[in-house]
Amino acid sequence: MFNPQLTAFVCAADCGSFNKAAERLYLSPPSVMKQVNALEKHLQLTLLERDSHGIRLTPAGQVIYRHARFLFDYSARAVEEARRQEQAAQTTFCIGSSLLNPCKPFMDLWYQVNREFPGYRLHIVPFEDTRTGILSQIAALGEKYDFLIGACDSAEWLELCSFLPLGAYRVCCAVAREHPLARKTRLSIEDLYGQTLMMGKRGDAPAVDAVRDEVERHPAIHIEDTSQFYDMEVFNRCAQTHHVLLTLECWSEVHPGLVTLPVDWDFRVPYGVLYAKDAPEDILRFLTLIAPKRPAAALGTEWGESL
Repeated sequence: MFNPQLTAFVCAADCGSFNKAAERLYLSPPSVMKQVNALEKHLQLTLLERDSHGIRLTPAGQVIYRHARFLFDYSARAVEEARRQEQAAQTTFCIGSSLLNPCKPFMDLWYQVNREFPGYRLHIVPFEDTRTGILSQIAALGEKYDFLIGACDSAEWLELCSFLPLGAYRVCCAVAREHPLARKTRLSIEDLYGQTLMMGKRGDAPAVDAVRDEVERHPAIHIEDTSQFYDMEVFNRCAQTHHVLLTLECWSEVHPGLVTLPVDWDFRVPYGVLYAKDAPEDILRFLTLIAPKRPAAALGTEWGESL
C-alpha cells in the first residue's frame, strides 16, 4: 500500500537503532540502512542523524515520520474496509435491471426463498437497453451481474449464458393510441391486413420465426424487419409511423403512447432467469429453489382477457 522504504524508516526511528529495526523487520542491518538511505536520496532530505549513540529524527524526519504514521493508519483502515467489501460481495447477489428486463419479477422470487440465504443481500445494477449493447450486458453475467431476468428466445443470448425457463409470455401486437386498431380489445390476424407489421429479423429467435411463418401465409400483411433486439427506438418508431409492432405482454407499459393488444394466436416467448455458464454454488442453489416456483405473470395467465 506504500513505499516499503517508509516502513524501514519508521521502524528505525521507533527503535533508535538500525540493528534493532533489522531484528524487528527480519532483515539485516545493512538492508535497513540501504532502504533508509534510498528514501533520503529519493526525497532529497536528511531524515535521520547518525552517531555512535544511535539515530535520531531530524526536523525534516519528524515531519515525514508524522505523516508516515498517518499513512500507515489510513492504509490499515483501507485494507480493513476492502476486506469488509470483499466479504459483502461474497454474500451479495447483483441483479441487472432495465426498462425491457426489469428486476421486479426476480424480487418476487427472491422473497419466496431468501430465508435460505441468511446474510445475503441484493444489489440492483441498472443498465440501458440498446440493440447494439445488449450482448455485452449478457456477456457480463458472472462479472457485473449474477442474474438477469426476462424473456429469452435468442440463440445469440444463449451462446453467452445459461437460462432457467420459468414460463412464457404471450406474443402480442402494439399500436399507437391514435391507431384505429387501438379501439379493439383483441386482434385477429385478419385485423392486420393492410398493415405494416414491425418484427425482428428471421434467424435468431424460434418463436419470432414461427410468428413470421404464420404472417407470411397472409400476403395482405406487410412485414418490416426491425432490429434483432428491441430498444426504445423500436417502440418510438411504432408510435411515430403508426405501424403495428410485434411485442410481448410484459412490455405493455414500456411506451405510454402505445396500446398492447392480444392476438388470436398462441405464440409465446420463454421467460426466466439468465445466469453465467460457470455459476458458483450459491447461485445454482438459488436456481434449484426457485425452479418449482412460477410467477403468475410468467405463466401465460389470461392476461389478454383483462385488457
